[in-house]
Amino acid sequence: MYDTLIKNIGQLILPKKGPLKGEAMKQLHVREQAALAWKNGKVAWIGDTKTASQIEAKEVIDAHGRLVTPGLVDPHTHLIFGGSREEELALKQAGVPYLEILEKGGGILSTVKATKKATEEELLKKGRFFLERIASYGVTTLEAKSGYGLDKETELKQLNVVKHLNEEGALDIIPTFLGPHAIPPEYKSDPESFLSEMIALLEEISRKDLAAFTDIFCETGVFTIEQSRRFMKASQELGFRTKIHADEIDSLGGTELAAEMGAISADHLVAASDQGIKDLASSETVAVLLPGTTFYLGKDTYAPARKMIDSGAAVALATDFNPGSCVTENLQMIMSLAALKMKMTPEEIWNAVTVNASCAIGKEETAGQLEIGSLADLVLWDVPNYKYIPYHFGTNHVNTVWKRGEKVWERGESYVFSIPQPERQS
Repeated sequence: MYDTLIKNIGQLILPKKGPLKGEAMKQLHVREQAALAWKNGKVAWIGDTKTASQIEAKEVIDAHGRLVTPGLVDPHTHLIFGGSREEELALKQAGVPYLEILEKGGGILSTVKATKKATEEELLKKGRFFLERIASYGVTTLEAKSGYGLDKETELKQLNVVKHLNEEGALDIIPTFLGPHAIPPEYKSDPESFLSEMIALLEEISRKDLAAFTDIFCETGVFTIEQSRRFMKASQELGFRTKIHADEIDSLGGTELAAEMGAISADHLVAASDQGIKDLASSETVAVLLPGTTFYLGKDTYAPARKMIDSGAAVALATDFNPGSCVTENLQMIMSLAALKMKMTPEEIWNAVTVNASCAIGKEETAGQLEIGSLADLVLWDVPNYKYIPYHFGTNHVNTVWKRGEKVWERGESYVFSIPQPERQS
């Protein structure tokens, strides 16, 4: 007797183990006319619709030919922050440079100020609100960074909030310490001292088990290649796996550094060099691409996903949900942008938001998969096939989301597609 059985699944996506690189990203394992059952929060049976009639379960759900997939994985978010910055949109539209906005107390400094002011309880309530919305888009596992404190007290506060939300268990949240996210104004003339403070904080974060990863913003006007290498090395010596915001604006060599240091992921990569892409392809570092950020900032040049995949690199996709440069929790919209702006195929996109995204946050054994024994993290979609979601953009196609077999979001009534059958030759 199983807990739940879903029968009459039109397509069931069953990703292979990753990270998937190059040609392997172009292959998507899809089972037609399938059925799936779980027990005690884990997938216990996968078969076809005909065999499902022999399966007993406490609850039986008829998918009516719709799509079922693993829960999506979002490997790059800035989930916990105070305040918001909607007033800056009009300034950007008027052509006010970001540095001028920053000088007036806006930009990231505005978020830092609001996050410092917010209490843990306020940040918890706000985080729960965002998590419900994130779940509604089909995400069951995500990464969440600190980085809006730029001081010990607030960075620890953000990480404590992430830990508390993860323990509440609605979704799995993987914490990342991004202390060196920007240089505080009081350290502009001495960024090395600020970096030393962030490095000194690593030991306490490790002792309190507040982060799985560390991250640094390697970019012109923020942290250099040498400073980033110093921070990554110190992190690794304390047992952290490392990430890096790399080559978002200028090609500094952050992509190459990620491969050199064995980073679990290199994120953004809009300006990655040919050598950086080559280094990625020969490494296990996952390229986490964030087309929503490029779109929201009104820029024309997107990360070279096509070149990366064709060169043999592993690519994942993420929202970069944050209050300044990508204000969306909708990973489905990111999937559409990946197709329209980065020329990724539907097969590559699905691998990028499941198996490869899980590899980018060290959860390849528990997230982005559907196989016997894996967590029953899955989504029933109100669509007839996996190609439909990148095609129909800007909306939410989710019907029901389960986390460890427990329902965490449900739309309710939905339209059931009539799926045309191929004409038979007489």
